[in-house]
Amino acid sequence: MMAAGRISKRVMITTLLASVAVPAWAQEGDSNKTTTLQTIAVDGAAQTDTRGYQPVSTSTATRSDTPLLDIPQAVNVVSNPVLTDQAATSLDDALANISGITQANTLGGTQDAVIRRGFGDNRDGSILIDGLKTTIPRVFNDTVDRVEVLKGPASTLYGILDPGGLVNVITKKPEDHFSATVYSRYSNYGAGRDGARAGFDVTGPIEGTDFSYRFIGEGQRADYWRNFGHNNNWMLAPSLMWSGEDTEVTVSYMHENYSVPFDRGTIFDLTTGKAVDLSRRTRLDEAYNITDGHSDLAKVSIDRDLSDDWKLSLNYAYSRNEYSDNQARVMGYNAKTGVVTRRADATQYSTMESHALRADITGEVDIGGFQNDLLFGTSYDYSDTLRTDMLRCKNFSNFNINNPVYGNLAQCNTVSASDSDQTEQLSTASVYMQDSLHLSDQWIVVGGLRYQYYDLYAGKGRPFNANTMSNGGALIPNGGIVYKLSPSVSLYANAAKTFRPQSSVGSYYGNLDPEKGTSYEIGTKLELMEGLSANIALYNSRKKNVAYSESIGGESVVKAAGLVRARGIEVDVAGQLTDHWQMIASYGLTDAKVLEDPDYAGKQLPNVARHTGALSLAYDFGEVNGRGDTLKVGGGVRAVGKRAGINNNSYYLPGYAVFDAFAAYTMKFERPMTVQVNLKNLFDKTYYTSSIGSTNYANQVGEPFNVSVTASVKF
Repeated sequence: MMAAGRISKRVMITTLLASVAVPAWAQEGDSNKTTTLQTIAVDGAAQTDTRGYQPVSTSTATRSDTPLLDIPQAVNVVSNPVLTDQAATSLDDALANISGITQANTLGGTQDAVIRRGFGDNRDGSILIDGLKTTIPRVFNDTVDRVEVLKGPASTLYGILDPGGLVNVITKKPEDHFSATVYSRYSNYGAGRDGARAGFDVTGPIEGTDFSYRFIGEGQRADYWRNFGHNNNWMLAPSLMWSGEDTEVTVSYMHENYSVPFDRGTIFDLTTGKAVDLSRRTRLDEAYNITDGHSDLAKVSIDRDLSDDWKLSLNYAYSRNEYSDNQARVMGYNAKTGVVTRRADATQYSTMESHALRADITGEVDIGGFQNDLLFGTSYDYSDTLRTDMLRCKNFSNFNINNPVYGNLAQCNTVSASDSDQTEQLSTASVYMQDSLHLSDQWIVVGGLRYQYYDLYAGKGRPFNANTMSNGGALIPNGGIVYKLSPSVSLYANAAKTFRPQSSVGSYYGNLDPEKGTSYEIGTKLELMEGLSANIALYNSRKKNVAYSESIGGESVVKAAGLVRARGIEVDVAGQLTDHWQMIASYGLTDAKVLEDPDYAGKQLPNVARHTGALSLAYDFGEVNGRGDTLKVGGGVRAVGKRAGINNNSYYLPGYAVFDAFAAYTMKFERPMTVQVNLKNLFDKTYYTSSIGSTNYANQVGEPFNVSVTASVKF
């Protein structure tokens, strides 16, 4: 039951302890003695899902708070202390800690794009905010509390998804005690490229009411680390929570303005299989390669205790992203002369809008002497994408990598009528249920079923051509079993189906058959020692009609492969090694390739690394002097193996290992102040994070050595 009014958990527990009768044995010897019970202070905002680096429980996999050992599926969590120690500034930074994850085509660094267990791309609906789908292009900012990754099929609970799973970004909520943090960060990439970032986070109760609030803001003005470009962003995110006796209502809003480089990276030479011989800082486009836009996200969450055993949750999110971009796009390369052919393109007045609504009833009921954790739910999702004016100009071969000269390719002002008004509208309505049946203290059986109906419409052109018009429904089942060898060790297995309709705005292919997948997984979860958790998983997934992009006539179009398989092994460990040492580590082996297709059978999927791995350690010295100052240091490595750069596997992105380090010193003033230094890519490794997948002309370049210094004060 929720706390009544604004009565704090500290007061409630102290009152409870004071009312406990003192046992007779405690009174023997002296009836005049009094027994004083120690007050146990419980921080009302303390997280129960993580302890330091260690994940403990999650609601992502079951829609109710469930211990990880009781879930027949791999769930990995990057906790807030990990994000803080690593000074994470992007979703890629956070997910580098998790096995089996690589970066996909990021649309020139303007979109989050994540491959999980061999499957994934930008705008594939796999990145959620508080369990809801949105149109936010890059979800990581100061509102993020932690990042959870649900591996494997999750379509039964979340609808249209790949077999690889989903990423759920959990945001910070208002708290019932006051706290505030103000920070400023300076970063430097060398060669005169530096920047500044600042932010604040204030939360607390509204005295005399049942309300609490949170207000988060951040701003950034920074040089882009390559030879030109700037990042200019600001974000404001207020939220308000009302807590009644058995009901909690949270309303939140976020607005973000952004101006970021649209950077497609560098060229790989097909004759050598390597990146062209050019400084990694040298861009191949123009100063007008910029994406300007703004995003809005409004969310409402209502949680109500219907009884001691049943709970109702209503969640709604409205999101909108508007942007325009310009780019000088690489269209060709002559390896003998160094001449690069480019074309000026632009997307003007693009809007992406979505509504996400879901209602869940969760409860515990005894049926035939067995505990059943039940979930019944319904959801509705609607997304609408419109790219109004698509600008396309002629090719020009007036740039040479041996002597880069900028300014010879003007911005494009020619609207391509046949390519404009690109539209995609997708609506889905679903009902679903799931039961976790506790056969005994050791055996848990989980089964779920979702019926999903979809309506999909897409096309482009002036006059408009509707090239995709499809609808239909599907039953999506899942099943799993958990066997608990002991309170600290469990074995699990699961099997599930996935279903994903897909569209093509162009007439080259028209209607595409829905993707359909099947996945199987076995694994074990362990509490290796107090405070340290591990997950080991083996999986095999198959999906037919897999969508991928290829370039036809200089335009990226969508095509469907026949049958694709992904299988692998994953190991993830996180938590406390000793009183002072914390660790998060992972290793993933992923074997993903096309099994059946007239063009690409036997080929590896682009951007899917066979090997991924990461290890981060932190040592907390605790108090280092008589004034109460504390020191924490750490470091680690993130590594990604060789990956195919293009569908036909004509070149590969090389593997890499990047080392990082940090040190944080906290001074025990009346308002504690922390100074943290983060060193990333310590050995200045040149590496490539992803490719566009359809040509060899666009390969994202990883950041060089950089240092950031963050000063923060807590109130």
